[in-house]
Parts: sequence; C-alpha cells; structure tokens
Amino acid sequence: MRKQPLLVIAAGGTGGHMFPAQALAEVMLRKGWRVKLTTDARGARYTGGFPHTVEIEQVSSATFARGGALAKLAVPFRILGGVLATSFKLYRDRPEVVVGFGGYPTIPAMGAAWLLRLPRMIHEQNGVLGRVNRLFASRVHGVACGTWPTDLPENVEGIHVGNPVRGAVLERAGAGYISPGDYPMSILVIGGSQGARILSDTVPGAIASLPPEILRNIRVAHQARDEDGERVAAFYAEHGISADVQPFFHDVPARMSEAQLVISRSGASSVADISVIGRPSILIPFAAATGDHQTANARGLVEAGGAIRIPESKLTVEALAEQIALIIGNPRGATQMAQAALSVGKPEATDNLVALVEMLASKEE
Repeated sequence: MRKQPLLVIAAGGTGGHMFPAQALAEVMLRKGWRVKLTTDARGARYTGGFPHTVEIEQVSSATFARGGALAKLAVPFRILGGVLATSFKLYRDRPEVVVGFGGYPTIPAMGAAWLLRLPRMIHEQNGVLGRVNRLFASRVHGVACGTWPTDLPENVEGIHVGNPVRGAVLERAGAGYISPGDYPMSILVIGGSQGARILSDTVPGAIASLPPEILRNIRVAHQARDEDGERVAAFYAEHGISADVQPFFHDVPARMSEAQLVISRSGASSVADISVIGRPSILIPFAAATGDHQTANARGLVEAGGAIRIPESKLTVEALAEQIALIIGNPRGATQMAQAALSVGKPEATDNLVALVEMLASKEE
C-alpha cells in the first residue's frame, strides 16, 4: 500500500494566519494527503474549523513582543528548544513539504525544515512580510504572496497566488447582492483580534446617527472583544437598534453574504473574504500593524472602487456615519461597489497554492 504523502503546515496564533492554512488543509486532505498542523495555544483556538482528520500539534515557541525582561531573555532558548524538538519529529515523519504561514509559532517547523533540507515554502498574506516570514524568505524554495504587490527583501522573488479562503467562503463566492432599500438591511462589523476597540468606540455611535429613514431598517452583527461586548450591546439596545454582539462569529461567511455593508479592519483574510463574496466595505487599517501592512492590504479593493478606506487618524463617529449613509443611501452605487469587490477577488488562490505544494513535493535539495 502506497504511503500517504504528508504536508506539515505551520501557522501562528491569529485568524490571518490560520484561515488560509485551513483552506490549504481542506484541499490537500481531499487530494489524499495527510496533513499535520503545528501551532501554539493561541492558534489552537482557531482549529475548530479545521477538518477533524488534521493532526494538530502544539509547539513551544515564543515572541519578543510580550512579557518582561526575564521573559524576553528566555525567548531564544524557548525557540531553540522548539526547533530541536520539531527537528526530531520531522526527521521521523519526513514530510513531503512544509509550509509556513507566518507568526512566531511557525519558527520551530520552518527552522527544522531548513536544518533537515526538506522542501519548504512560506505564504505571506499581507502586502508587507511579517517578521518571521522575512526571516525565512531567503531560506525557502518559494515565497507565495497573498496581496500583490508584496514588499519583499532584495533578491527574493514572490509568486502571486492570492489569499486562500475557507470552503465556507468559497461556497458563497459571488453570492447575489441585495442592494440597500426600504427593507431590513444588515451591517456586519468585524474587528479582528488586534485593535478592535476603536471599532467598538466609533461604529455604534455612527450607526445611531444615521438618518431615521435608514436607521429603522438596520440590523447589526458586531464582533467585539470580550471586554467591550457588554457596553456595545447596551448602546445598541438603548438606541433601539437590533444588534447581535459577540466576541467571535463562527459563521462570518454566511453573515457576510447576507450583508449590505461590511465595516472591517483590513486584515488579509477579511479583505480576501470580502472580495471573494463581493460586498461593499468600509476598511479601517490597523495603524499599529507591522510595516503598515493593513493599508497595503486595502489598496486593491479601494483602487477598484469596492471599498472606502478611512485611516485611524481620521476615524470619527461623524466621518464614519457619513460614509455609511453614502453607501446605504445609494443602492446603485452599493451594487457597483459589490461588483468592484468581486473583480479583485481570487477564489482560485487555494488551487494556486496547492499547485505550488505539489510542485515542491518532488523537489530535492
């Protein structure tokens, strides 16, 4: 009996890394591969959507971004320990390909793959390489890029594949858009795991200040952090606005396909979902993102006319309300935005990435 080929996927602890990793895992399993995911405790929170046959392994890694001086001193030793432990496992398993999606938890698997000279590649979701992907960019056989153009180190060439989206998103690719009108309308607010507070501070007030003839039809689905959820829900209730406020939506693709407008950070996965499903959006890039990569992520949608970008420095309740009213109050314009968003979507991104993985599978260093 022929041995199943093994793909090892390494991904960090945010949805931006985990969702495209999930998309790749789904397809490779259907193609008869074994798939093992290595991540940390944060990343493990996102594994509920992965197929149950994916083997999930938590690894020891660390980041310089958190903790005190002593914790930072221990980081190199924890990372080295993770690389050595993973090296033994990869030597035993001999995967055909190792793919890293970024984040500190990918260091053990990518470091081990480099030491063992295994076929390996990285996928960068954003328009600017993250720290870990930048570290490995010149030490892998391929750099797949989700956002184009991507800012790459000198002498490193990237391949534009797009950002893979989960099967639940692909099922709604190009879903029919119901333009705004005098009937119930949905606004979806998704803030991402980082920097979501500013959306909780501004979006409810902006929606509440909409003209009455628009507001009476608005229904809101607002993803707010745990510490903000209660006050956000209370604000909507006090202003008579129907709102579903949760810390995390497990059905974002369904909610997005039903929405007339999406208000979001411009994380790579959010931008990919918006463009594949095809919805008008207002994007507020996270100003503290490394290399201002969220502004780069938003560029394609904005230039195509599918999104309006509001920098954090200019985000006020009044400015946001004006843009919401502009879209919701203009059915023809909103429909044009939805079509423009679709025009930059890459629903074929997962297939593009799969083709690269299969090409690498027979590569020997």
